[in-house]
Amino acid sequence: MKWISAPKAATNAILGSLSLALIVVATPASAQVDNRLDRIERQLNALQRAVFPGGDDRFFEPEITPEANTSGQVTSQPQVTTSALTDVLVRLDAIEQQLARLTAATEVNENALAALETRIVAIENGAMAAAPAPNTTTAPADERPSGVIPVPEDTAEVELPEPPAQTAPSPERLAAVQAIAKPATGDAGDDEYVYGFRLWDAGFYPEAQQQLALFVAQYPNHPRTTFGRNLLGRAFLDAGDPRAAATHFFENYQADSSAARAPDSLLYLAESMIALDDTNRACIALAEFGDTYPALAVGRLSGMYESLGGRVDCD
Repeated sequence: MKWISAPKAATNAILGSLSLALIVVATPASAQVDNRLDRIERQLNALQRAVFPGGDDRFFEPEITPEANTSGQVTSQPQVTTSALTDVLVRLDAIEQQLARLTAATEVNENALAALETRIVAIENGAMAAAPAPNTTTAPADERPSGVIPVPEDTAEVELPEPPAQTAPSPERLAAVQAIAKPATGDAGDDEYVYGFRLWDAGFYPEAQQQLALFVAQYPNHPRTTFGRNLLGRAFLDAGDPRAAATHFFENYQADSSAARAPDSLLYLAESMIALDDTNRACIALAEFGDTYPALAVGRLSGMYESLGGRVDCD
């Protein structure tokens, strides 16, 4: 009996050693993932506070500190036990939402800061009122151009619609448009787009329409082209011309559905159709968005997607 039981004891000892080894291996791996997530979250929190100074709780929750008991000793809050995979997924969802907010804020802030710097320099030089027209091809007008601006595919020239002969911009409007400087960063295509963005952001929609149409025509393969087409559609939509806006939104989505602003254009196309009381096409655009961009439908564009879906009955 002793000769038979000895191997069993050895086997049990080996199995116990293997179990202990697996625990030792798994624990550092889990700790490594947890440490990496902690580091990413700390970096995102630091970046949030740089983008949104002041700790505004509209954009992120304040840090939670442990409470002190009556004896003056600090006690920790009990932790909710969840599986490691569930905890990682929850934290990754939070990181994705933070990145989406930071991406949107950064794009707006970059353009706003560039415009502010330009105006400060102009004020210091005493040249704000006498600044030259930033672009001789731009034809300011109080009324938006009629029709759809053609966008040629293989040419750097574009025929821009002329404003009505009887329409003349006021001196105040000319001065305001001239005060918006065109950047000169060395990337001509990017400079054209940013100038169009500044015109749109300042509310000069006809001028923005012409500038963005010029950019799209001259730089059809520029990384900013998808942004330019989408913003061109928004310039028409914001000016009260949803029919022309819809054309540009559709062209941007059709040109490359994987481009950065193609999903945005698809939602703005639905908004344009709603403005035109075309419920059928609005529902088609919303359904296409949900099928093509399921991640964005619950991520970066979830708010706009849900809002538009609530404005039409697509049953």
